[in-house]
Amino acid sequence: MAHEQTDMDDIRFAVLGTGGIGRRALEVSQAKQGLKPVAACDRHGIAVDHDGLDVDELLAATEGNVASAADRREAADGRAATDGSREPQTDGGAAAVKQHGDQAGVVASAQARPTETPIADTIAESDAIDAVLIALPNLEHDFIPEVASEFAAAGYEGVLVDVLKRSRVIGLLDERAETFEESGITFVCGAGATPGFLTGAAALAAQSFVEVESVDIHWGVGLKSGYEDNRGTVREDIAHLPGYDIESARDLSDGEIEAIVDEHDGVIEFEDMEHADDVLLERAGICDAENVTVGGVLDVRNDEKPTTTTVSVTGKTFDGERATNTFELGDETSMAANVNGPALGYLKAGVRRNRAGEYGVFGPADLMPGF
Repeated sequence: MAHEQTDMDDIRFAVLGTGGIGRRALEVSQAKQGLKPVAACDRHGIAVDHDGLDVDELLAATEGNVASAADRREAADGRAATDGSREPQTDGGAAAVKQHGDQAGVVASAQARPTETPIADTIAESDAIDAVLIALPNLEHDFIPEVASEFAAAGYEGVLVDVLKRSRVIGLLDERAETFEESGITFVCGAGATPGFLTGAAALAAQSFVEVESVDIHWGVGLKSGYEDNRGTVREDIAHLPGYDIESARDLSDGEIEAIVDEHDGVIEFEDMEHADDVLLERAGICDAENVTVGGVLDVRNDEKPTTTTVSVTGKTFDGERATNTFELGDETSMAANVNGPALGYLKAGVRRNRAGEYGVFGPADLMPGF
């Protein structure tokens, strides 16, 4: 369905999922120029106001969202069984159902109404939505690609943005690229911190070189609020530890995850993570995926970062010199700032591409200077 054209300074967007990422995206958008959040949903409800949501009221109504373990498992399975449809769950997969009287989650807001089909309801409003930020769980590889396919099947024309992490998901999106092109969809994938912000930084750092030998991304994240308020992030990261994968991490109980955190004294180190920075840099022609490494340190008990986040790109210049360019994030910048700021920035870049008639699948490096 074609949507009404507006000026570049008037981007109307929706957020699917009001877990940590979805909520912070709404909050950050208030400080970004030219963005107007007009819809937000979770697995129980949807709020829509095409004149612009009252973000402060919505955030206050859903403050402290906590899902039960059973709710999280159902969300991770990615399907509701209400009518036999494949309606995805939209609570961020980990942290987003607040009990509020007889209402839960978004429906606690005065702007919202209950629904069993939040994605379908969002699509129904999409003729007046320029872009959609998909803040859904990544605990199934085909989850986000299938959500995107639902938008395409419904005739949506606009921008879809996700903050997925896993390398193999990019291939599933590329398989749908022709469908997106035919539908008029510009899909920006891996648009958070890593991949996303740091992928773009690597693409910029690579410009000094004619040959890139290696890209090393090493992040540090502090979460003083702990596992209770960051279940999705911690659960997804645990899937990268030796002996775990997405399936086994999805099935862990809260107690088992807390035991893993205790076993590491709250500080968990990760090496050779399956983050999509590798395939996204390769598809942009910067270097082979095998030459990209991603690792980091997560402190679940302190806000202070356990290590500084850096991107190091090593290569050879046109005049035969070998060097390393290093990009560093300030330790004071939070995970929320480094995920949601870039996600909304890439959303705006995606809208520019879409309005110029460029459709298909784009990674963060594709939106940077070409290599």
